[in-house]
Amino acid sequence: MIMRPLREPLLHFLALAAIVFVAYGALNRFEAGTSNEIIVTSAKVDRLAVLFAATWQRPPNSAELKTLVDDYVKEEILVREAVALGLDKDDAIIRRRLRLKMEFVNNAETETLTPTDAELDGYLKANTDKFKIDPSYAFQQVLLSQDRHGDKLDEDAASVLGLLRTKLTIDPGELGDATLLPAKLDLTSRTSIGQVFGPGFAEALGKLAPGQWSGPVASEFGLHLVRITEHRPGRVPALAEIRAAVEREWSNDKRKALDEQRFAALLTRYKITLEAKPETAPRPVTGR
Repeated sequence: MIMRPLREPLLHFLALAAIVFVAYGALNRFEAGTSNEIIVTSAKVDRLAVLFAATWQRPPNSAELKTLVDDYVKEEILVREAVALGLDKDDAIIRRRLRLKMEFVNNAETETLTPTDAELDGYLKANTDKFKIDPSYAFQQVLLSQDRHGDKLDEDAASVLGLLRTKLTIDPGELGDATLLPAKLDLTSRTSIGQVFGPGFAEALGKLAPGQWSGPVASEFGLHLVRITEHRPGRVPALAEIRAAVEREWSNDKRKALDEQRFAALLTRYKITLEAKPETAPRPVTGR
């Protein structure tokens, strides 16, 4: 029983990490305070091993761990030499990565912020347009196309509307033109209706009296005669219904506001000079 813990792979792994760390500590420790000193900390060795384990689903063996540390040392030396030569200057990719890292550091503080219900409720009330649920409609429609009816389109639409209103047993499908558009649509949001029939058609549905044939309503396909069979008004949901979405948007706005504040503070430490483009001297006019 006493020997059993000594056989545990995790214990072997930690001991191996310590040995490698000590070995590299002895190899890499130069005179204290020199700019050429590279210290491979135990925390760094642990991170390298964790990244390896996450990729390969097992801890590295001694040779693999030594290779990881060797590569880290090589990278550190080459990066320092590149910086010393000024190779990091005016490099768009490096500048972009440094900017992303700074933004990541700045945003880390926002990740720890936890809004109260009162803050989220206030945010919801101040940004109702972000969370408002569209009105929904179910309807039937009969299409009369411009191509089929030409100059008589308005007249024919009025005639068909009269038939639909007076002959309640008539099949609406017999009165309209052939189309790939649905003749009947179950309860659907206004936004989704607009994607099929066009936004103007979707907006016009809110002006129609439900339960009777109305119109005509114009779209890019022609004129539609429409009967609203069900209407569900739009609304702003309660916080409890959409708390996750409100918290996500609150966090995004908070992150943006803090980022702007931090940058404004940094900006005060710099003097920005925009060089004017030199004016082009007027070309002298010469005679022929």
